[in-house]
Amino acid sequence: MKRGRLAIVGLGPGSPDLLTAAAAAELSAAEILIGYRGYLEQIPHDASPARREPYALGEERQRARRAASAAAEGARVALVSSGDPGIYGMASLALHELGAITGNGDQPEVAVIPGVTAATAAAALVGAPLAVDFACVSLSDLLVPAAELEVKIEALARADIVLALYNPASRTRRMPWENAVRTLQAARPGATPVAVVSRAFRDGQEVRLAELAGLDRLPVDMETVVIVGSSRTERLGDWLLTLRDERSQA
Repeated sequence: MKRGRLAIVGLGPGSPDLLTAAAAAELSAAEILIGYRGYLEQIPHDASPARREPYALGEERQRARRAASAAAEGARVALVSSGDPGIYGMASLALHELGAITGNGDQPEVAVIPGVTAATAAAALVGAPLAVDFACVSLSDLLVPAAELEVKIEALARADIVLALYNPASRTRRMPWENAVRTLQAARPGATPVAVVSRAFRDGQEVRLAELAGLDRLPVDMETVVIVGSSRTERLGDWLLTLRDERSQA
């Protein structure tokens, strides 16, 4: 039996211009494309002749298991994620499923193909707010228990570090977002610069700059990344930038 290949591919934020050459090569060479239906629809058919197996939201484990199984059976598989597959993407699940299926037996070839992730895409549209230390946190309490999420936000709100908040709120899930905003407003100056970026580099892109004091009045959804500055973050017109403390370089 021929040796399969499992490529876990980051599609970037959605714009074809931001798809890496390595990702395009994997898509072109794949026999099977597996992913969330909306992500597969972003891939033109002339970019990949592979058979497509679309999945619904919430079927991440099933996607990962199917991709690992097909690769273990000898197929050349591309399992796609938006952004970077190792950052809130499919890479960890796929590797876990592959290990469960193959154990110490023969393994297919495996490659994790990086992509432009949502935080860096959003940051690029507003300048350079992530130029120094920053942290990424998903506000989806489907990924971690709500109590654990609140502890993380409280700790990071007190730390002088830029935050990139993923998955702030859905139509039915707003409490983690509202709690996070209250915590941040209590811990940081109201004039702290913030950016709210929705659908970066995709149709419907929206960019809003504001101050932390008014963050609760800005619309957010699951396609939004919110960047909350630190004490080193400045707003210059339509740009945000974070500078290193020059005194620390003396």
